[in-house]
Amino acid sequence: MYSKEQTQKLQKITSELLKKNKDHAIHKKEVRELRDILRFHEYRYYILNDPLISDFEYDQLYRSLAKIEEEDSGLITPDSPTQRVAKGLTKDFPEVQHLVPMLSLENSYNPDDLVDFDRRARELAGVNEIEYCIEPKFDGAGISLIYEDDLLVRGATRGDGVKGDDITTNIKQVKSIPLSAKFSDYGIKQIEIRGEILINKNNFKKYNELMAEQNLPPLANPRNAAAGTLRIKDPKIVAERNLEGFLYQVSYYTTTHKDYKVFRYHSEILSLLWNLGFRSPEKEKKVVTGIEKVIAHCKKFEEGRDDLPYEVDGLVIKVNDLDLQDKMGMTSHHPRWAIAFKFKARQATSHLKTVEFQVGRMGNITPVAKIDPVPIGGVTVSSVSLHNEDFINEKDIRIGDSVLVERAGDVIPYIVKSFPELRKGHEKKIHFPEKCPVCGKPIYKPEGEAAWRCINYNCEAQVVQRIIHYASKDALDITGLGEAIVSKFHESGWLKTIADIYRLPFDEIEKLEGFGKKSVQNLKNAIEKSKTQPLYRIIYGLGIRFVGEATAKTLAQAVSHLMGLKNFSEEDLQKLEDIGPKVAAAIHQFFHNKENIELLEELERAGVHFKNEKKNFAKNGNLNDLTFLFTGTLPTLKRSDAESMVEEHGGHVLNGVSAKLNYLVVGEDAGSKLEKAKKINTVKIISEEEFLKMLKEK
Repeated sequence: MYSKEQTQKLQKITSELLKKNKDHAIHKKEVRELRDILRFHEYRYYILNDPLISDFEYDQLYRSLAKIEEEDSGLITPDSPTQRVAKGLTKDFPEVQHLVPMLSLENSYNPDDLVDFDRRARELAGVNEIEYCIEPKFDGAGISLIYEDDLLVRGATRGDGVKGDDITTNIKQVKSIPLSAKFSDYGIKQIEIRGEILINKNNFKKYNELMAEQNLPPLANPRNAAAGTLRIKDPKIVAERNLEGFLYQVSYYTTTHKDYKVFRYHSEILSLLWNLGFRSPEKEKKVVTGIEKVIAHCKKFEEGRDDLPYEVDGLVIKVNDLDLQDKMGMTSHHPRWAIAFKFKARQATSHLKTVEFQVGRMGNITPVAKIDPVPIGGVTVSSVSLHNEDFINEKDIRIGDSVLVERAGDVIPYIVKSFPELRKGHEKKIHFPEKCPVCGKPIYKPEGEAAWRCINYNCEAQVVQRIIHYASKDALDITGLGEAIVSKFHESGWLKTIADIYRLPFDEIEKLEGFGKKSVQNLKNAIEKSKTQPLYRIIYGLGIRFVGEATAKTLAQAVSHLMGLKNFSEEDLQKLEDIGPKVAAAIHQFFHNKENIELLEELERAGVHFKNEKKNFAKNGNLNDLTFLFTGTLPTLKRSDAESMVEEHGGHVLNGVSAKLNYLVVGEDAGSKLEKAKKINTVKIISEEEFLKMLKEK
């Protein structure tokens, strides 16, 4: 869309406007230039995924435009970047008719289907060989857009194919969909474009992590998330979901000159949309001649589908020549010139045989559905988490039910729904146990939480999970003491507590099948090395509830010896960075539990170092007493390395956005933390480059 020369010119203007903005010197006569610059940077960010300025700098320019338009409303244009967000919808979405019906596609599931499609297509077209355009079949929510005189005037859902719901206001929240596009440069006066609204895998994962933090069930899949978001009546919430729009079909257009044809090939449509600033599958498309090459591409593409940043459930094969498309025509259901090649199913139905209740290291009891084994996405699934009691009740899942199971990409298996209409009367409701299924002690459900928990800290299931956590890579990093080995040693009676790690009978272990002198020596060395790990790793490894790595680092910085935490009251703990009442209560409870203190004393006698060798390290460092948080993927640094840099220079790393945060360092695909930080005036949002510059200059 923008040439190298245009990009350089616009970036130069951006720098000038940013400089003026610092001095509040942007004048309303520059409003048109400001709008063009913002559209350019939206294109770089949302279409190319290659921003040239930071989010903070974009926001500053955006606020300047909003201020100018607020002072003089006559300067507002329909395609201004400020006009995306509107007031909330107060009524149901009105129904509108598509200019051309949105038909379905004929589906194929194997190469033979494609060969048969090609035979019929050649017969209808009257040719010996056909050129095809292949593009991803996006697994999202279908939409239709209408532009008139270059302006977006309507966005609608697919609906029944003839009519859909008018969701124009929500469509405007999708930043990859331009509010205006220069169709007039091609002689187009009115145009209807088809496409799909998606939420990419990364944003979907972040959203479900947020749901988990709030003890809410996750969304089933990105498609449901996208479709549901489009029907939310508050456009501000729609904007926060980070939806993306892919546009891939022109269904209708009129031109300023009668009977003038703008396009000859479908592949030209994708190129034009891309050049006008739309996120079309221009980069993903493949144009080939002959069905053999189509089949080869389908096979190769399916093998790499999980590497894509978004969900696809197949490929769409279209006759590329638009004149041939017209000649071949359509049925009442689907066009004769296109077919969808569907990939192996990500969903399958199965039978829920029984439910087992598993106990985690924090005592949380998780119901796990045991289903008839079923292949989904190349993996045989036989166990599916049911999350918690509320999830089971909301979806009305029962033992004996037929259920729809989904596995999308690397997402864990998930029960989408049960089928009550298939029940025969013998199905049973799922009841949570009144006692722990492992130790038999009472269970309880903390107020405001969804999970039931076992009250017995010494419950065998909890003990095993705690030892696994203590030895894990992010904690004490004891190589050779993984989940299977911990379970085996526990069954042998050698691992009953974390402290038992330091008194394992290596002579006996050497006699076990699969072990030898070398592997036992390696395990010995790893255990010995664990004694000198930094204090924050030990704190994290203890598995204190709500204490992640960032909080563990905060606690380690607060004491010169681990036992010093016994002297902290809940009020003292809340004075530390990013520790609230709930976390403080859990920490205080841990260090005032007799059994826990005895465990710590055992560990210290075994030689585990409890002193904080880095206490007061870099007391006068470059970042002394400043607080940082990192979000997104940094261009050159690993997150852990960046956090270590902060600590080595006297700063502190927080684990959440709050008024206590000084700097949020933003990388690619930043999520909710960035949005929260923007709402707090005292938080400075910087890039990795600016962070590294601080280390050198401050």
